[in-house]
Amino acid sequence: MATTSEDLRERRKNAADSCERWLSHRRVPAPDRLRQLAEVATDDEVDGYGNGGEVAALEREVADLLGKPAAVFMPTGIMAQQSVLRVYADRAGSSRVAVHGLAHLLVHELNALEEVHHLRIERLTSEPRQPRPDELAAIPGKLAAVTLELPLRDAGFVLPTWDELVVFSESCAERGVPLHLDGARLWESAPYLEHSLADIAALASTVYVSFYKVLGGISGAALAGPEDVIAEVRRWQRRLGGNLYSLFPYAVSARHGLRTVLPLMDDLYQRAVEVAMALQSEGFRVFPEPPHTNSFRVYAPRPAESIEQAAVERMERTREALCGAWQPADVPGWSWVELVMTPATLDWQVGEIAKAFRELLVR
Repeated sequence: MATTSEDLRERRKNAADSCERWLSHRRVPAPDRLRQLAEVATDDEVDGYGNGGEVAALEREVADLLGKPAAVFMPTGIMAQQSVLRVYADRAGSSRVAVHGLAHLLVHELNALEEVHHLRIERLTSEPRQPRPDELAAIPGKLAAVTLELPLRDAGFVLPTWDELVVFSESCAERGVPLHLDGARLWESAPYLEHSLADIAALASTVYVSFYKVLGGISGAALAGPEDVIAEVRRWQRRLGGNLYSLFPYAVSARHGLRTVLPLMDDLYQRAVEVAMALQSEGFRVFPEPPHTNSFRVYAPRPAESIEQAAVERMERTREALCGAWQPADVPGWSWVELVMTPATLDWQVGEIAKAFRELLVR
């Protein structure tokens, strides 16, 4: 049946609203989510502008997990990273920050670093891989900070090896410039790097982490680092309007994710490796091969609109959601989609997942 892209988008939305089973992110009705928060809250005190209660408890937990002296909870990761990079720039007396050309900081934030904070971006590389020490060395002059996104999502969730990460960190230290980790998915990176969160965080001056992705929090982020840096970041949080009157619902959901989902990271990473292998046996390609985290890209030898139509039809028929919308790949006639392993994925058998994706190619 012929259809348009607009038709498919509307049909996908309607089909998703009717799904009863999800491979990745399970949909929870808002009333059920609010009832869950009431059940899992552990502190009767309500924070005031982010001070006390569940927010303070969350900040202590994150600081301990990452082995840093202090942490601050933020409504968004965008605010957290803008704030810390501005602190580094003010301290260094330099507006120059080294960033990967595919980093979230540049691709998804409407040029905020330059527009809001007047920072000057120095691109380490724009290749779909992690940057190398020689690329840092090739940037002359004084830098306020260097950032690494672990994993680099827009390159396909790619990570460096542990040894590569250590060498890059040492290169920053030798140059006397702070290394900041964009760790929106740092929780998911530890299994591949085969080191603890604290070991990873120790290689950087500051680390940002997110709570709403695989941890399933409502929203929010945290920034961890030295006490004096975090104190200055809190001032920028205020300046940018991040001191909401109360933040406790976000903190409650974040702490619940740390208790219930963080212990599953090894299982989710292993499931990603197993699913990737199974999908390749069905005619798909995956990247990275094998995956570096619980998330990876799946490539299909079908045009995007063709396989997207098959995916939507399957959703309508089975009320099962496998993945997001398929996108055209760089290779003509191929398409790709991101696949994320979450606790909901563990309810599926690997063979069952492979069979479901096989149907998309057959149809």
